[in-house]
Amino acid sequence: GINIGGIVDVPAVREYARTLPNVVHVEDNLFTCSQDTQVRMSQVIKDKGINRMVVAACTPLTHEALFRETLLEAGVNKYLFEMANIRNQDSWVHSANPKAATEKAKDLVRMAVSKAVLLEPLPDTELDLNPVSMVIGGGVAGMVATKNLADQGFHVHLVERTDKLGGQARSLYKTWKGEDIQVYLKALTREIEDHPNISLHTSTELAAVEGFVGNFKSVLKDAEGEETSVEHGIAIIATGGREYKPREYLYGEDPRVLTHLELDRRFIDNDPALKKIRSAAFIQCVGSREPDRPYCSRVCCTHSVESALELKRRNPEMEVYILYRDMRTYGEREVLFMEARRRGVLFFRYEPESKPKVRAGKDALEVEITDPILGRPILLRIDLLTLATAVLPAESEELSKLFKVPVSEDGFFIEAHAKLRPVDFATDGVFLCGLAHYPKSLDESISQALAAASRSTCLIATGSVLASGAVAYVKPALCSGCGVCIQVCPFSAPSFVEEGPFAGKARINSVLCKGCGLCVASCRSGALNLKGVEEGQIMAMISEI
Repeated sequence: GINIGGIVDVPAVREYARTLPNVVHVEDNLFTCSQDTQVRMSQVIKDKGINRMVVAACTPLTHEALFRETLLEAGVNKYLFEMANIRNQDSWVHSANPKAATEKAKDLVRMAVSKAVLLEPLPDTELDLNPVSMVIGGGVAGMVATKNLADQGFHVHLVERTDKLGGQARSLYKTWKGEDIQVYLKALTREIEDHPNISLHTSTELAAVEGFVGNFKSVLKDAEGEETSVEHGIAIIATGGREYKPREYLYGEDPRVLTHLELDRRFIDNDPALKKIRSAAFIQCVGSREPDRPYCSRVCCTHSVESALELKRRNPEMEVYILYRDMRTYGEREVLFMEARRRGVLFFRYEPESKPKVRAGKDALEVEITDPILGRPILLRIDLLTLATAVLPAESEELSKLFKVPVSEDGFFIEAHAKLRPVDFATDGVFLCGLAHYPKSLDESISQALAAASRSTCLIATGSVLASGAVAYVKPALCSGCGVCIQVCPFSAPSFVEEGPFAGKARINSVLCKGCGLCVASCRSGALNLKGVEEGQIMAMISEI
């Protein structure tokens, strides 16, 4: 394709590859990753008895698994494959120099071939998988994932730290489509509580986790301090989020200043005072898109517009203002924005350096804002002010340590790959959904919860799990027992042998190992090596370059 072929002289690289030792077949394709090419590759491997394969194309991060599957279909061990990244490492970074890029592509292919010759078949380890699941977090996302798994016949433990299910949804009035959230929540809660395949643990927290995909053992601690041990094969993290409680705009000082969830609670309670309000305003981006919290909370714009329309429904004569930095009613939610404009809701834009000023007047709140069109200040006298505050992550640090899963600098959990594994963690057998991942609307949380349940089912339904053969291993005779490998491993794979002739030496749990190579690079004694990236294979590549 043009990403590579537009810079690199692919036919020249192809002809060069024919001259390399041990190469018996070479060809180039428009898209080597296409289904048609995969079928052809598999047939060529069978017809010519090929037992090693090199693909020079894109990054192995996204495509290696695909080509390994092709080898399997051809009856060849999937680890007898090497990929030369002539896109990210060549054509993209040398686009201004096609001649040099072509020469570098030849070098990368020659290195890959030299390594491929030395590759050895590796076995995947098949382990039994406990079909029981654990979902941590009893909000809507957690309940939807739990119910989906339970409806498929799998037993699920649902763990909620508070005494009630529902999470943030307990304080939400309607979806942006107008659906009653409280009615949905009550029905969902009832189904969870009555389901025979669900063990519900409220007022309970996760105290400890050990094990690996298919064979986790967790300790749950309830409000009385009693501990229960639960064995499960997979885990779904759906710990949700929380509302930022602001310290600006008179919040907490004047009862007429509310947050979004507090206004929704008045809607839910059908507060009669809302009909008597003459004017109301919303201030967007309170606590979001700030230096210490730079992300957009995504749901606030839609929430404000829907709430403004709800106030208009209760009192059509009410004056409603929305003070915003950027209006992000994305997708079909744009219809709400248009409807609000038609109903007479007024929108005023403000810049971060000239935020609205709020004062407590005698009979009303006074909000001063500089209109960017008029270039002059405007004073709004209102009876109710709602702050669209940031969505904060739930406390994630402890859970991150227990499951060895990463969190972003903002405190949200990070998926393995945004495009290829959007609900998986890098730690196998652990999945995520809902606000624990990032701010999102209720319908998006439900979709992600169903996706997490689906990914979990892919593992549970097989009854077993394959652990990668490309793992680290120890040469005990060289190990000095320094423990550096244990300190640097993010997956807790290395440990000390406790008994026998190798007591005090390191060993690797191949099931926990992800083949990242941190321990190998850190070993001062040269005792550690990584299958599939052996020292001899690396040295062969270095010799070629």
